[in-house]
Amino acid sequence: MIESGRPRPRRRYGRGTLVRLSPIMLTIVIASLAYATPPEMAFSRLLPAAPALAAAMWPVLPTVLLGTVCLCLMIGLGMVFPDLGTWWTAAGIVAVTVAAAYGSHLRLQRERTLFQVRLVAEAAQQVVLSPLPRRFRNIEIESLYLAAAAEARIGGDFYEVVDTPYGVRLLIGDVRGKGLPAVGAAAAIVNAFREAAYGEADMVDVARRMDASSTRYNSAFPPEGPMERFATALLVEIPHEGGRIGILNCGHPPPLLLHSSRLRVLESAVPSPLLSLAELIGDHYNVDTFDFAPGDLLLLYTDGIAEARARDGEFFPLAAWMRGQPPAAPRELLTALHRDLLRYSRGRLDDDVAALAVRLRLP
Repeated sequence: MIESGRPRPRRRYGRGTLVRLSPIMLTIVIASLAYATPPEMAFSRLLPAAPALAAAMWPVLPTVLLGTVCLCLMIGLGMVFPDLGTWWTAAGIVAVTVAAAYGSHLRLQRERTLFQVRLVAEAAQQVVLSPLPRRFRNIEIESLYLAAAAEARIGGDFYEVVDTPYGVRLLIGDVRGKGLPAVGAAAAIVNAFREAAYGEADMVDVARRMDASSTRYNSAFPPEGPMERFATALLVEIPHEGGRIGILNCGHPPPLLLHSSRLRVLESAVPSPLLSLAELIGDHYNVDTFDFAPGDLLLLYTDGIAEARARDGEFFPLAAWMRGQPPAAPRELLTALHRDLLRYSRGRLDDDVAALAVRLRLP
């Protein structure tokens, strides 16, 4: 499931209708006050506010029509109260209506542009984060993605799962940066993984091909580009028969394994180099193996989860949270994580969030 990193308000049609009708209500209130009060109070001078308000939420034509109604009301009030200063206020209504119509036109243009940008982001999302099957043979998998850039709905975090002759292989990672500029680097890594995961028997060779692809992509940028677009990555291989899993960690937060209500942090004995940095610090990759029994729940995540902050600056206590979760399916676990993460951070995520929950089904 892919969501914006901000909670979506529930639709309240009654309140939304009142907001959309507020320019009309404002017009009625001002006209009523202007008619019911002495001319010296000059409430009629507030009539230009109605088309100005309409420009913020209405198309051009309704905005102009409301301005015309306000103009007619002003002329009518001028007939009832000859000393009301009708022509000055009428001129103000005309000027504000013209400006409001132009402002409404610009707003609609920006909304169309934003819509097109979001379509491009959605297309990029389908390339980098293709929908995952929830089941690979006897392995259940669920995914979560929250983009910090709500308008883009995608960022530098990525994941992928493929079923290969060597087992089910999982990838999760994080390109430095967020938003659309990080998508290209993430796509290069994910595409390399999709190809190498099928063709390479050893996960070390998969990591090397991913690093080579990331390096080639970054070479198209200025000299400082590769350093700004290095990526962390975590590779996991789950044999079809289960038993033990292999983990290759390229500077990524270690996964969490929940086994019979006991939590284990799967730290690597020897860290592997981050992607795009192998040429600088060497390409010595290490694969660690861990027990993975039926019923165990494995959580892979990016640092946006562990580094989500509350108002007081405290980080989200992921390990303690995971330890307190009851036995659940991967989908239920990530649904609870999504809810509690947004509640903890008050809906204000500073970084993109990605997570994979994996469970080996009982035979």
